[in-house]
Amino acid sequence: MSAVRTVMIGCGGMARHHIRNMVKMRDTTSITVVCEPSAQAYEETATLFEEAGLPVPANQPDLAKLLSDYRGHIDAAFIITPHAYHHDQTKACLEAGIDVLLEKPMVMNGAEAESLIATRNRTGKLLVVAFPGSLSPNIRTAASMLRNGDIGTIKTISGVVWQNWGELTVNTWRQIPAVAGGGFLFDTGAHLLNTTVDLAGEDVAEVAAYLDNQGRPVETLGVVIARLKSGVLVSLHGCGEAMPSCHSDVRVFGSKGIIYTGVWGEKLQIQHDGDVAPATVPTQASLGVWEQFLGVRNGAANPCPPEVGLRMARLWDAIQASAAKGGSSVRV
Repeated sequence: MSAVRTVMIGCGGMARHHIRNMVKMRDTTSITVVCEPSAQAYEETATLFEEAGLPVPANQPDLAKLLSDYRGHIDAAFIITPHAYHHDQTKACLEAGIDVLLEKPMVMNGAEAESLIATRNRTGKLLVVAFPGSLSPNIRTAASMLRNGDIGTIKTISGVVWQNWGELTVNTWRQIPAVAGGGFLFDTGAHLLNTTVDLAGEDVAEVAAYLDNQGRPVETLGVVIARLKSGVLVSLHGCGEAMPSCHSDVRVFGSKGIIYTGVWGEKLQIQHDGDVAPATVPTQASLGVWEQFLGVRNGAANPCPPEVGLRMARLWDAIQASAAKGGSSVRV
């Protein structure tokens, strides 16, 4: 099997985090070119390739020119750019005949999600959303356990994520509403929203939410109460003004047990007796979202298609609508 010829669209800090794993997969992955407008970000990215003993890929900051110049020479794109650019960049890549792994959150709203689904269907290319939770062996195993009734009937789901996000993102695009599409609950908190609805495996029917900006341009605190179409109740809590930290906890309460996990799939435990400590569920190790994307390209089921992104986008649309109405309930 030849290496997948890949373009990295965006070379910021998160992209470099993924590249550190990707350069370990030189038999299956060849980063042919990058698309990065920042000279500093490109230089820092080049260092990663030099340290790995790999050729430094060329940089073409103009995506339209890159897709034209490299037509027929790129198999896949990994898009890791500010949220407002996701839709147009993904659409361009799909229409250029390129499979896409798209960083979370997939898009800014439900309408953009529907547009990408239509483009995926029209082009026949692969689109996977890079939610580490949905793509993790732990969340996939947890979802299977829930569908199989391992903890009985789902009664409620509770999730919380916290980070010192407010201070960390000052003077960055993440606190510019038009570019970011939201604050903590739509950035780090997007993992909370997505993993919760992914575990539930169904759409949200009704939402009531409060958001608090704490004096910043975007929200950094959020509390959400939701009801799924089946009637299952959900509570979500995001605190982006916490002490220096970045952690999460998600619990699915069933009639016969509890599943414990995290928004990134960082753990998986199950408990059937309140007097017995939760037991760790063994799962396969993973090198991250790119490894899972390659598996999907090779025929594995797509754990995080744009339909999952649409479900999360609709939830975010409803959260914003409810918060704008002072927490009044909104039907999805």
